[in-house]
Amino acid sequence: MPTNDQWRFETLQLHAGQEVDTTTHSRAVPIYQTTSYVFEDAQDGADLFGLRKFGNIYTRLMNPTTDVFEKRMAALEGGVAALATASGQSAQFIALNNILQSGDNFVSTTHLYGGTYNQFKNQFKRLGVEARFAANDEPTSFEALIDDNTKALYLETLGNPELNVPDFEAIAAVAHRHGLPLIVDNTFGAGGFLFRPIDH
Repeated sequence: MPTNDQWRFETLQLHAGQEVDTTTHSRAVPIYQTTSYVFEDAQDGADLFGLRKFGNIYTRLMNPTTDVFEKRMAALEGGVAALATASGQSAQFIALNNILQSGDNFVSTTHLYGGTYNQFKNQFKRLGVEARFAANDEPTSFEALIDDNTKALYLETLGNPELNVPDFEAIAAVAHRHGLPLIVDNTFGAGGFLFRPIDH
């Protein structure tokens, strides 16, 4: 059977991240309705909880159904891994919160979903993090707002609510020049079908 890097997009949508269950031979990914898992022995449990071994610990952290989804999304987007979250707001917060601390800032587009704008303008401010907003997605606007405390740039694939298309090549070049990650909400990229930000 071909590997993920040999599959076309349509095949990745259906099969990436899944290995057929050797017991049931089910083609579809089952929905695992469990919260807890069995460990082979105490050492196995200790290795899993100590992150010395990869595997299922507790469904709040991961389960086999979510694992297939994450692997499939990573394959579709061209990434090496993915993390499923309960909402887009959670994904944004996790992506930024893991690289920002009080006193840091990030530069964002102004063309944002309303909830995202609120999170950036108000919630991050409460944590001592400044969201700076570049005018009209102009790469020079992004660059002018970068300083020593800037830790990331942020865009949406298609701006909300105007559906404007940022100049990804130019803004990615700004990010690369300053050694900053470019974080992209790819909701409108249709899971990598229309756009793959990671390619930039």
